Amino acid sequence: MKAVRLAAWEREPVLTQVERPTPRGAEVLLRVEAAGLCHSDVHVVDAPAGTLPYEPPFTLGHEVAGHVEAFGPEADSGALSLGDRCVVYGPWGCGACGRCALGQDNYCDRRSTLSWHGVGLGRDGGMAEHVLVDSARHLVPIGDLPADQAAPLSDAGLTSYHAIAGLRHLLTEDSTVAVVGVGGLGHVAVQILRATTPSRVLAVDVREAALTLAERCGAHFTTLPRADTARVLRAQSGGAGVDAVLDFAGTTATLELGVAALRPGGELALVGSGGGQLTVRKPGFLPTGFRLSLPFWGPRAELAEVVALAHKGALKVETERFPLSAAPEAFARLRQGLTQGRAALIPD
Repeated sequence: MKAVRLAAWEREPVLTQVERPTPRGAEVLLRVEAAGLCHSDVHVVDAPAGTLPYEPPFTLGHEVAGHVEAFGPEADSGALSLGDRCVVYGPWGCGACGRCALGQDNYCDRRSTLSWHGVGLGRDGGMAEHVLVDSARHLVPIGDLPADQAAPLSDAGLTSYHAIAGLRHLLTEDSTVAVVGVGGLGHVAVQILRATTPSRVLAVDVREAALTLAERCGAHFTTLPRADTARVLRAQSGGAGVDAVLDFAGTTATLELGVAALRPGGELALVGSGGGQLTVRKPGFLPTGFRLSLPFWGPRAELAEVVALAHKGALKVETERFPLSAAPEAFARLRQGLTQGRAALIPD
């Protein structure tokens, strides 16, 4: 079968032929219908040796949707049957600790000892014609959702939803939240905020096209980053500052913008992996009562909630479709900042 593989660190992935896997033990084989491509994949490809706790070669792709083609002999299929369409819950943990037992593999107690982060991240992923899922518990049914919509829900949808869930105590009526970076995750976050909170939503991005997308997704106000953007965001929130910031870029500039725009007692959720740094000291320049969270993916139960939002029509992922054979082009467009929303690779 065809697969997009990372053969070595700091090398572009290659489309190659590999043997189609056979499910063993509790594994489930999915025929892939779509796999999302995001900046995390680029970060993985560009990582110097020793940066991540796993080693190539492996197949990329941590946002995966497809249908069940075979069960391993020890698989607990539960309510699943052959042919059922599912999205893969991506952050596989140890499967044995208390958090994994609760479906919270994203915060697995043994994560620091694992040689993978999840499907497509140290374990073979979904940028292929088939993918092995280690357990049926990592599959969430999607019904008739289009595959290119369902696949990004497993990261762009789930990560955004989980970050927002951690801020929901702040996102009440008359509150204001800023979304910084309206890419694959940010444009989904704007929709989730509009669907699940009464907050006023502000959006910031360096690209005019991204701001247009934010407006289509329901943002109340959009702006390019300028020298006075923090002041503008504070003015949009009545002068005191925004209640919460979701930073999907994670650069030093965006972190500094977020802190400058926050009101006292506000919270910043750092989701993006842009390598930025923020100095935390007391006393210092941070708002009084400042809180910082570092959400990582989300629990399986929240993925089911995200899928339900999509079924209701409250959440639509902006996607650019590419055949699997055009993966190099999709990676190139993402690197150049040309991708609107999410790229989705479809097996030829």
